[in-house]
Amino acid sequence: MMNRWIVAITVMLPTLIEIVDTSVVNVSLDHIRGSLSAGIDESTWTITSYLVSNAIIIPISGWLSRLFGRKRYLIFSISLFTFSSLMCGSAWNLQSLVFFRVLQGLGGGALQPISQAILLETFPPHQHGMAMAIFGMGIMFGPIIGPLLGGWITDNWSWQWIFYINVPIGIISILMTLLFIVDPPYMQRIKMKIDTWGLLFLTIGLGCLQIVLDKGEREDWFASGFITWMSYLSISSLIMFILVEFFAESPIINLRTFGNLSFSTGNIIMFFTFFNLFGSIVLLPIYLQTLMGYTSFLAGLALGPGGIATMIAMPIAGKLVTKVNPKVILAFGIAVAGYSVHMMAQFNLQADFTTIFWPRVVLGIGMGFLFIPLTTMTMSSIRKEEMGNATAIFNLLRNLGGSFGVAFITTMLSRRAQFHQLHLVEHMTPFDRNLQNALPQISQQLHGRGFHPSFSDQGSLGLIYSEVIKQASMLSFNDAFYLLSTMMMFILPLVLFMKKGKSQGLDSGSFH
Repeated sequence: MMNRWIVAITVMLPTLIEIVDTSVVNVSLDHIRGSLSAGIDESTWTITSYLVSNAIIIPISGWLSRLFGRKRYLIFSISLFTFSSLMCGSAWNLQSLVFFRVLQGLGGGALQPISQAILLETFPPHQHGMAMAIFGMGIMFGPIIGPLLGGWITDNWSWQWIFYINVPIGIISILMTLLFIVDPPYMQRIKMKIDTWGLLFLTIGLGCLQIVLDKGEREDWFASGFITWMSYLSISSLIMFILVEFFAESPIINLRTFGNLSFSTGNIIMFFTFFNLFGSIVLLPIYLQTLMGYTSFLAGLALGPGGIATMIAMPIAGKLVTKVNPKVILAFGIAVAGYSVHMMAQFNLQADFTTIFWPRVVLGIGMGFLFIPLTTMTMSSIRKEEMGNATAIFNLLRNLGGSFGVAFITTMLSRRAQFHQLHLVEHMTPFDRNLQNALPQISQQLHGRGFHPSFSDQGSLGLIYSEVIKQASMLSFNDAFYLLSTMMMFILPLVLFMKKGKSQGLDSGSFH
């Protein structure tokens, strides 16, 4: 029993720091830009480059594990991630930082699917719920602790230390992997033909797709020739990839796994779940900092308890999944998560800390009860030899769901703010009774009593217009939260297509 927990710590340690690194740079971007004398658009490539290389490597991690042997490939991935983290902190200009961020993403991308596959194999079927609770706590906790950790390190030390801190953890992870991870016979190195065309089309397709999702809103989507061509290239490459994989002798991704109804349904639910989660997590700090005047630290305090709630809920869900029909737990988790975002849709410009705090806690509880049964049922009928391929697909769709969610919701926020602003400005005329009544009060605040307001008073009108912009922004947040909540409820019926089935004898004994 002790060996299982040592293996769990061994694989989750590097996975956690890899997930943290997907968001840790965001809050340090201004410091990096100033230090390396880069522009705003140029500096964002430090984030995009990592996400692109991460997206490319995740789906092929199962194939690379079979090609090189899983333990050997895991050690290589941790080593590359550790070395590139050291070089990121030592970067001498923006170009070198982007290059080493690409290497960091290539090293870190494989850690999530490999760790999930090892956990599912190490723990016996009746403990898969608890195994996924361990994995899920890292997956959910990383995006929350990342910005807080990055902000604290940058403020108190320097931005270089958000990378240097990975080095000692990486070295410890390499040593623990050498000591405690053993490949089962079916995951040792085998000779096979390299699927060159599949690898090429997947790399171009996913790389271009991630660039489109990350840069699209900033470039005004298809008004930009660059985004349009990237979209064409992505779609055509992914179509060619699907065609090639069905005829490949040794496909880098076995798409026939989607013939398993429970697996396919689970991936769809996971995609839209993380679409919702990342969409709401992105909206909340923007709302708190731009409209409510919160500092980064206070916004973190409002968001942080949601991660703690998830970490408390997951072990409970892990225990319940072996005693209660997991479909019931999954439906409960989806309903709670959807309701929490509906609570967020009620926010206004007078919301206090408690009003903001509780919906995030409820979302954390919902995600905890959602992730465990969903992962367990999705993987329940996958053979152990196919587990690496299945976890790679599952983690890819989870990450893509988050990327699509962020891209969609930020675009919607911008467009709906423009819509509401246009609608509200329609009433700002000298003939509008509400504006006539409000103008004297605003003028008195600006100039004191005895001032006679008029529509030529630019100070009063400017103050009114700034309030209009705030109200339009608030309405756009309400719209976005309502949409996310509705989308979450629409995936509830998909739970009916999931099968409760048990995992097919993943023998943990082969590991020790």
